Amino acid sequence: MTDQAHRLRRLAELAGRSTLALAAGSEGHENHDNADAARVCSDTGKLKGTRVVAITSGKGGVGKTNIAVNLAIALSQAGMRVMIVDADLGLANIDVLLGLYPRFNLGHVVSGQKSLKDVMIDGPEGIRIIPGACGLRNMAQMEPDRRHALLTELVSLDALSDMLLIDTGAGLSSNVMDFVVSADETIIVTTPEPTAIADAYAMTKVIAQVNSDAYVRLLVNQARSELEADQVAEQITSVARRFLNVHVDRLGYVFVDVAVQRAVRAQKPFLLLYPHSSAAECVKALADRMLTGRPMRVSSGGAAGFVRRVLASVGRRYDG
Repeated sequence: MTDQAHRLRRLAELAGRSTLALAAGSEGHENHDNADAARVCSDTGKLKGTRVVAITSGKGGVGKTNIAVNLAIALSQAGMRVMIVDADLGLANIDVLLGLYPRFNLGHVVSGQKSLKDVMIDGPEGIRIIPGACGLRNMAQMEPDRRHALLTELVSLDALSDMLLIDTGAGLSSNVMDFVVSADETIIVTTPEPTAIADAYAMTKVIAQVNSDAYVRLLVNQARSELEADQVAEQITSVARRFLNVHVDRLGYVFVDVAVQRAVRAQKPFLLLYPHSSAAECVKALADRMLTGRPMRVSSGGAAGFVRRVLASVGRRYDG
């Protein structure tokens, strides 16, 4: 795995570039033999179940899904087995970003028409994608026998993945919050815009009201400099600490970069199309921190446990 300090030093240089040097080809990814080492808990020394991470935002338009896709690729390149669930019920677009055309989604699994393996599609760099997570909430209306059968099938995700990224919708609706409060940890994506900062704080507040011990991490996207990213992060973390008595971990930032929009238009991940761009280097550093940072407090049950918590959350009211 590339040394994180080296990457951060590279970011300082890349942030000041006025033009983007487009690199040909992509970096070779790390051997997946490192996966077992990455899965070891730093505090217990025991293997843990699938780590469920919700990636969300207080408002739309902050680049959340693009971050989710490229972060998944970076984690896979670091040796993790990564799966993404597209849980944006209103605007599912992971497949659009990747130029994929899934025939089925999780709704077909819930209805009993398809198995979970039928629905999964392969993405770049070994990541797997489960399209359309609306089926998770529909499980609340399923017959008990059918629900039990599906939960049993979902246990297989723990054998297939080390990390499950849930790309939620934006905002504070129950469709979003049910996934957010059920995950092992939540990454809130914001930008330096005042409205995005306010909405990121509102998201933090609602999470804290449901679970004061929730593991919340902040990611500042489209930052023009490290200083700007730090200022944005300080605004949110300090206010959360003072008024909510909640610790928000600073996961890091991604610089504003023309490579991102170019990759979107090409329907390719910027991490692969422009692997040496400033945004790509930022995402690699984020993946490093997720794998080497603060010890995780993983909820019990892995992927199936996450689904059970989603079901228990259906019908809950969330007040901002």
